[in-house]
Amino acid sequence: MALAAVPIQAQLLFIGVLFLGTLAISRFSIRIGIPAILGVLLLGLFININYIDLDHHQAENLHTFSLALLLFYAGLKTDIKAIRGFLEYGLILAIGGVIVSSGALGLLIFWFSSSNGAQIVPGIANSMPLAAALLIAACLGSTDAGATLSVLSQLRHRVPARLRHLLEFESALNDPAALLVYSLVLGVFVITGVEVPAAQQGLQLTVLDGLRSFVQQIGSGLILGAAFGYVAKFVIDFLVHEKAQLLVVAMSIAFVDYGCADVLGGSGFVAVYVTGVFMTNMRYRMADVNHESIQEVLLPFNTMTEITIFLSFGLLVNPNDLLPSVPMGLVSAAALMLVARPLSVLVFQPFSPFSWKEALLISWCGLRGAVPLALSYNVVTAIPRIRGIDQASGQVLAENAKSIIFVVVVLNLLVQGLTLPWLASALKLEAGEEAAASPLA
Repeated sequence: MALAAVPIQAQLLFIGVLFLGTLAISRFSIRIGIPAILGVLLLGLFININYIDLDHHQAENLHTFSLALLLFYAGLKTDIKAIRGFLEYGLILAIGGVIVSSGALGLLIFWFSSSNGAQIVPGIANSMPLAAALLIAACLGSTDAGATLSVLSQLRHRVPARLRHLLEFESALNDPAALLVYSLVLGVFVITGVEVPAAQQGLQLTVLDGLRSFVQQIGSGLILGAAFGYVAKFVIDFLVHEKAQLLVVAMSIAFVDYGCADVLGGSGFVAVYVTGVFMTNMRYRMADVNHESIQEVLLPFNTMTEITIFLSFGLLVNPNDLLPSVPMGLVSAAALMLVARPLSVLVFQPFSPFSWKEALLISWCGLRGAVPLALSYNVVTAIPRIRGIDQASGQVLAENAKSIIFVVVVLNLLVQGLTLPWLASALKLEAGEEAAASPLA
């Protein structure tokens, strides 16, 4: 029986109890030392009803909507003033780190699948296509500040405040960076809806077309994002007369911004992020309107969005589909945590103002969260359209790719979530004056 056939009163009862359950499981998760979002994800997987009338396309649209809100809020959380003194390193780590970690992880997945073939990666005859490996890795390129900081909050007195600011800034900025890397891989390796003429099917022209589309998306997204940042300031200064209206303004600006960028061929995700950055670093006419008040009104929606992504993914995924992908998920998780993420921090250490002990903690703070899960729905439609892939095996591989991402996220949150407090204590870092000055820091 489909959920739509259940009376609306029963549906509301179920939804209410379900979200109250997420609060209970979140509190329990924090007590045992794992990120709250992992508890929500496992709750959805445990309940795992198969009666939700939500097909793949609708689920992908839901996660696109959620990603837009998450990136807008990430932009609002990008406070340039909080990272003065290491802004350049933060930019290098956030953007360059995504490129290095995604590239390294993609090559490792490709190499391991080439060595083991169908024995460990269901859906392939010999080895996983490089494009598929890079798509999976690009999905896993973004870190989750909420998960990391929720774990580190237990050890605020042992973690330098500037280190927490760096991790929050990196996570906010690498969300759009990971999406752009993912878009670049799509543009280079995946066939679009427009048929490519035979004369343009060479690899060189294909790469150039992908790069051209990539640059167009970034350029348009940056321009429209900046423009809507000033539009938001105008609307807030001249139309908002009380703080309660900020929520309507912020949500409206984010949706219009994303829609305009998408229609004009730009990246809506980049646009909403840039708009958020502009909004949080501007001054407004009303004294009680600032980046903190805007973040305050949007925080409940951001939290609800994250909960919805994790809960819906757990509810919709089929546990039986996860089992064949567990071996490759284990390998990918190990490669991400032990090689790709540390390498992305190590390679930029010469530019870092942080010590080697702090760099070690940074490399272990790469918890993955909502963005990889949301992007995994796009992977299902992208992999079968990879140039030269067999359609039958491509569809099977696509489903397994989504399961691989799910397994990596769960293992990453579980392993690093449990060991991060231990590592922070073992390193014996000095909290510094800023953190010691306030017990709430």
